[in-house]
Amino acid sequence: MALCAVLLGGALLGTLAPASALDWQPTRAALEPWRWWTAAFVHLSPLHLGANALGTLVVAWLGWSARLPARLALAWLLAWPVGHLALGWVAPTLAHYGGLSGVLHAGVAAAAVHLMIAPAEGACDARDARRRRVIGAGIAAVLAAKLVLEAPWGAPARSVEGWDIPVAPIAHTTGAVAAALLALLIELASRRWRRQAPGASALRARRPPFDTPSRPPWGGS
Repeated sequence: MALCAVLLGGALLGTLAPASALDWQPTRAALEPWRWWTAAFVHLSPLHLGANALGTLVVAWLGWSARLPARLALAWLLAWPVGHLALGWVAPTLAHYGGLSGVLHAGVAAAAVHLMIAPAEGACDARDARRRRVIGAGIAAVLAAKLVLEAPWGAPARSVEGWDIPVAPIAHTTGAVAAALLALLIELASRRWRRQAPGASALRARRPPFDTPSRPPWGGS
């Protein structure tokens, strides 16, 4: 939630600065590393900004309703610059890029990985744990289908019907892949740490298979 607020606030403040001072430019990124982050705050039209602001709210809702842990925010935060760096590597001819969409795809990918593989922290029974995995797999499938349909292997920037700016689908892919890999690494490291923590074995022996949460793990009223 906090990271979504940073993204939304940064995008609004980004309208006050020249795009050329903040956007992703691979030829200048090494000497101007702030672009690894500030590129997400650059929007090229009101439609571009409005769509990404709405997307930020959707990702915030996903994080809240799925009760994603703070370590997922770390994966998402790391994927923010890593996705842009990967963009410079796979699409060096994309001289300028800006927008939140790559970072938002990263957030969805990180959430899907967590739901699929992480221990069901707060799941009240096996059915709830299974439901989280199914939801995570569904999100991952929809995201993967969207990325494939966008044909990121094509031109880095292209005109798309309904948009008043050139769209760069490759940025969606680099953001999502970076976040998925980082989330996987962080989840595996977290699992290993919990297993090796002092008293972890005794705690697991005393604890019932699933703890009862204060509220359902996936929203609910």
